[in-house]
Amino acid sequence: MKINFKKSLSVFLLIFLFACDLHNEEKPNIVWLVAEDQSQYFFPFYGDKSILLPNISQLTENGVIYEEMHSTYPVCAPARSAIITGMYPNSIGTGNMRALRNDGKVLVRSEKESRLNIPYYSSKLAEDIKPFTQILRENGYYCSNNAKRDYNFILRDEAWDESSNAASWEKRKNDQPFFSVFNFGITHESSIWRRDKEPLVVDPDQLKVPPLFPDDSISRHAMAVNYSNLVEMDKQIGEVIKKLKDQGLYDNTYIFFYSDHGGPFPRHKRAIYETGTKVPLIVKFPQTIKPYKKRNSDLLNFIDFAPTILSIAGGIDIPKIYQGKAFLGNKKTENKRTFLFTASDRFDEHSDRIRAVRNFRYKYIKNYYVDKPHALQVSYRNQMALMQHLNKLNSTGLLNEKQQLWFQVPKKKEELYDLQQDPFELNNLIDDGNYSSVLKTLKFQLNKWMNEINDLGYLSEKELVEYVTK
Repeated sequence: MKINFKKSLSVFLLIFLFACDLHNEEKPNIVWLVAEDQSQYFFPFYGDKSILLPNISQLTENGVIYEEMHSTYPVCAPARSAIITGMYPNSIGTGNMRALRNDGKVLVRSEKESRLNIPYYSSKLAEDIKPFTQILRENGYYCSNNAKRDYNFILRDEAWDESSNAASWEKRKNDQPFFSVFNFGITHESSIWRRDKEPLVVDPDQLKVPPLFPDDSISRHAMAVNYSNLVEMDKQIGEVIKKLKDQGLYDNTYIFFYSDHGGPFPRHKRAIYETGTKVPLIVKFPQTIKPYKKRNSDLLNFIDFAPTILSIAGGIDIPKIYQGKAFLGNKKTENKRTFLFTASDRFDEHSDRIRAVRNFRYKYIKNYYVDKPHALQVSYRNQMALMQHLNKLNSTGLLNEKQQLWFQVPKKKEELYDLQQDPFELNNLIDDGNYSSVLKTLKFQLNKWMNEINDLGYLSEKELVEYVTK
């Protein structure tokens, strides 16, 4: 038989190119764009039309808007520990904010911090868990982090190829798949006072003030500063997107946009309420993948990020120890949540312990230290003019009944809210007998979860240090 070498070569090339395309699809590029300190409800794709964010919004063109992504903890370092390990912080000893210095070093606390009477510490329980980025690297990925390194425990060197303010996918080998994280500090809580005198891009008088705050010039100005910061962040995100497009990478890259926890205001960041835990999430898909719906209402948690990234990165085996569920990729779980759990412990110099569970409509909160208000007087937050204003109004009795609840001492031991009717969680239904069945179910689920994950909150922090460092 006479062989047509030219035709055979063409067939071989087609098969080779198809195999290459298949290989690239199996290991897609992934980029995370992470806003700091932003609640879901500030964004136009969730209904707030106060500002336009064109660069972030373009991700929705071939993407999905997730309605129910939640931070495990309403503050950054514990939340970040959950993301990198796929584990609940209260199960691995990383729930106390500033357990470790934010430069990743274990040092003796300064005199100013000595009133805590505990050392800085890093949980060996967390250290022993292989970060999902290390698993990506072991499977051929280049992983870069620009540039938050505040995980509340000592993260092993193998987690990143590079972690710095200059880190980028551009330092990878030719055609090497990459996972790159970019954090945008312009929207951080501290920007509310550090950028207080910067020009505003919105008119404060045109903004809607949530019922948590008095509708006055100080509240409106703080909100206008935050919206202005969001506009600046959108420009910075646009630069990353442009670079991806210029390098021919945008169409074939997964892009995740989310925030590390709730907004920069009082009763947002550090609050167990939805304003502190419910965050925006958009996932932009590669051009070859068309999402079948534009919005998703599954109950999701930050512990889901690690298994999800491994699932879309070629279906890498997910460690059995991970507590999260993959919500995308070929290892996507079909067993969706019906209950979602959040928690909080110490915030800087103030200890507290709160646990919460919610379903699609109701939320139950258990407060362990009722002698402390939700409005802990965290010195860092007290630099904010709005926090100073609220403190003054509270001390002079000028907050209304709903606004005063955050300062209440003693606070209620239990709280129950109808999130559909009361999204800002201001009407506590705990004493309403009409909800006894809902309350019973949620309390049972919370206790069950705490037992299943071996919640370490029952230990004092001194006991916790001994337990997780031995």
